Amino acid sequence: MTNRTELADLLFPEVNVSPGQIEARYPPRALGPGACVTRFAPSPTGLMTIGGLYAAMISERMAHQSGGVFYVRIEDTDKKREVEGSAAELLESLKRFGIAVDEGPVGAGGTEAGSYGPYRQSDRAELYRVWIKRLIAEDLAYPCFCTEDDLQAIRDRQQAAGQATGYYGEWAVHRGMTVEQVRDRLNDGSPFVIRLKSPGSGDNRVRYTDLIKGDIELPENDQDIVLLKADGIPTYHFAHAIDDHLMGTTHVFRGDEWLSSVPIHLQLFELLGFRRPEYGHLATLMKMDGASKRKFSKRKDRDASAQYYRSEGYPSEAVREYFMTLINSDYEEWRLANPTEPLTAFRIRPDKMNVSGALFDMNKLIDVSKDVVARFGAEQVYRQTTEWAEAYDPELFRWLRGNERYAVDIFAIGRTPDKPRKDIAKWSDVKQTIAFFNDDWFDPAADGVPLPSAVSIGTAKRLVRSFLDTYEFADERDVWFDKVKRVAEAHGFAKETKQFKKNPESYAGHVGDVAAVIRAALTGRLQTPDLFDMMRVMGENRVRSRLEAFAG
Repeated sequence: MTNRTELADLLFPEVNVSPGQIEARYPPRALGPGACVTRFAPSPTGLMTIGGLYAAMISERMAHQSGGVFYVRIEDTDKKREVEGSAAELLESLKRFGIAVDEGPVGAGGTEAGSYGPYRQSDRAELYRVWIKRLIAEDLAYPCFCTEDDLQAIRDRQQAAGQATGYYGEWAVHRGMTVEQVRDRLNDGSPFVIRLKSPGSGDNRVRYTDLIKGDIELPENDQDIVLLKADGIPTYHFAHAIDDHLMGTTHVFRGDEWLSSVPIHLQLFELLGFRRPEYGHLATLMKMDGASKRKFSKRKDRDASAQYYRSEGYPSEAVREYFMTLINSDYEEWRLANPTEPLTAFRIRPDKMNVSGALFDMNKLIDVSKDVVARFGAEQVYRQTTEWAEAYDPELFRWLRGNERYAVDIFAIGRTPDKPRKDIAKWSDVKQTIAFFNDDWFDPAADGVPLPSAVSIGTAKRLVRSFLDTYEFADERDVWFDKVKRVAEAHGFAKETKQFKKNPESYAGHVGDVAAVIRAALTGRLQTPDLFDMMRVMGENRVRSRLEAFAG
């Protein structure tokens, strides 16, 4: 038995399985050539951010477009910062925004799907200790008994000497401890961490090709980083290497704040003898703040949280569609050429992703969302609005549930492929958009009825009275519009818009103004969906009652 093996047994006597035995539990995945295995691995320290959702979608798309696997791993090793309920919220956000997960935690009580778990790092402690013990036996790791005061004293001496701070080389005071010295410290009850014995040098450079940023060169890691904390919990650096190896991860997409950690991770994978995954570092999502761009702030910006988009009622399909425009710049061109194709038909390319901050433009999201909702059927609009309202607008929910057929008919107005209505961007728009259909919400006298600029209130009332005298609910569209034209002509309005444009001084207005007056009398608005279709949905009694009330 070598001294290093003796030391490994002294520190971890309970570990009696080998790395090979553990690896046998995680056989290579049976996937086709080129299939990617990706993951979303959040820390449960708060709400899902919009940036986290964006990264998760990229990972999901890369896996599924290649016939691979996308899984979720909860990296809950930082117990001090963990927020109760955060893991459940993260998983719920993925579900709500339609990001399909193949493996990982799927419910309360620790329920999981997949054969490569556990999918929470706190449940994988046994696995990490197996490799820690092997690294110690191979003289690639060692126990460190430094206290915070000891580490601060080292930093002070380094600064005084004008040297780089950290725990490395000659400053790593516990690198050469003997088994006897370690045993004495253990007998004293001294707490310890396990550190990597880095073979690197700050004078060397490491090179790798990033999936997004291309060729990167960084200083080699020379720090004896902590692998296992004093409480027995692994650090992120170490745990992710073990987990990505066992779970067969092939591609990792993460924020570019992790770029500086690449030398550590490349070194760990090499020392552990693992094939490393390919890394792609995503540009930070930015937002406009006045005339300048800045990063989202989790503390200051409500729209930094995925929960904000849920509460506002942005359809998950719209958020994903907008994400696609940020992921690859050629997506919008593809969408114009393929308006009815699912977004999954577009293959994203990492080398086409933004290498600098991608601007998250709320106005563009709204425009994209209007286009997406315009492609929905009326039943889908009703269903999604009702689901949203149940959580966020009880009054709207009760009305929708109590008037399902009427509501579906309202949503069906103008929902045609050739010229679809685009008055809804998010479900929180719906109540205000359709309020005039609900007699309890309709109050045109509150702010006065808007009228075309050429029409006085007196003329408007006379126009509506004349229309009522000829109105028949059963009229087809052409007959109905002929009657509107006759009303226009009888009151000095041009029955054709082109007539008015030729000789505007000869008319009081045109037939469009007459239709606008009827629209305003019925809805209190000048902008609504198609007037004829709207009147059919409202029903004869409601139409007559409102027009009578307006005409006086």
